[in-house]
Amino acid sequence: MYERVGGGFLIALAGALAAVWIHMPLPWMLGALLATAATRISGVGTACPRVARNAGQWVIGTSLGLYFTPQVVGHIGVNAGSIAVGMLFALGLAFLGTALLLRFTDADFKTAWFASAIGGASEMANLAERHGARIDRVATAHSVRVLLVVVAVPFVFQWWGVTGIDPTIPGPRAVDAAGLSLLVALTSVAGMLFMRWNLPNPWVLGPMFAAMALTANDVELSALPEYVPKAGQLLIGWSLGDRYRPDFFRAAPRFIAVVAAYTVLALALAFGLGALLSLWSAAPAPTLILGTTPGGIAEMAITAKVLQLGVPIVTAFHVTRMVFVVLVTGPVYALLQKRRIAARE
Repeated sequence: MYERVGGGFLIALAGALAAVWIHMPLPWMLGALLATAATRISGVGTACPRVARNAGQWVIGTSLGLYFTPQVVGHIGVNAGSIAVGMLFALGLAFLGTALLLRFTDADFKTAWFASAIGGASEMANLAERHGARIDRVATAHSVRVLLVVVAVPFVFQWWGVTGIDPTIPGPRAVDAAGLSLLVALTSVAGMLFMRWNLPNPWVLGPMFAAMALTANDVELSALPEYVPKAGQLLIGWSLGDRYRPDFFRAAPRFIAVVAAYTVLALALAFGLGALLSLWSAAPAPTLILGTTPGGIAEMAITAKVLQLGVPIVTAFHVTRMVFVVLVTGPVYALLQKRRIAARE
């Protein structure tokens, strides 16, 4: 087991360093992700332990929380309307994806619905299991969606040349050993509490809310050392790439193709919605687009941080959307299922 984990880490690290060398966007995450996914699909038996992903998520959550100064929190309130639109947009995408999967694949309604919901992969898999949907198809759909979004969006934004147009500076800027130790302890306890309470994305949201509570109240314990965010990105990329297996693309090619097409369409719609929201919001279009993209919290927050595109606004979009989707996906499914049964009677 140790050899598999060590081998997996070295492959992820080599991929990240190669990505840095060729100037790939988000090299520490994308390089690790692509190298790990390629080797796993080709049959290399490496492994990424859960603790590695948890550690990566802790880094992302903590670093995000440090951006929420009192001034930034007030700025987010100004964009509450746009954030609400983003939540409803995510629900609309679930209807679109469900319709496409029902029309072009053999998926049943419950599987199509939970595969299309723009929520966390683990949360949607849990809901799918609870309602008797095919967990393997749901997990596959979310893996394909996240992979496409994480890979495509940084390249599009790099080509667009919008990096750095909406920078946000974290509250703490100096590293203090004692303060850093306390920050690590507090955010780690928050992560463990969120996990114990079975809350979604515990190792992102727990540390993020703990760091946010400190920063929003002008309590600046310490900044994170410069190498820590890079290490977090590496761990996230490694864990994402480790999801793939040799039979991944052979298991259900039509299903995967439709999910890919749905993801591309959702991305195009997100770009359009972000452009429209920029007419209403003070935030620039690239920030709003990144906030509405159908990616995960950690991955899109990393993208915003590295590209300097309104980290707190993008985080607020994705956190509120995730909570909204997790809360409404089950009840909306139950309502739709009742209507489908009534229509057949």
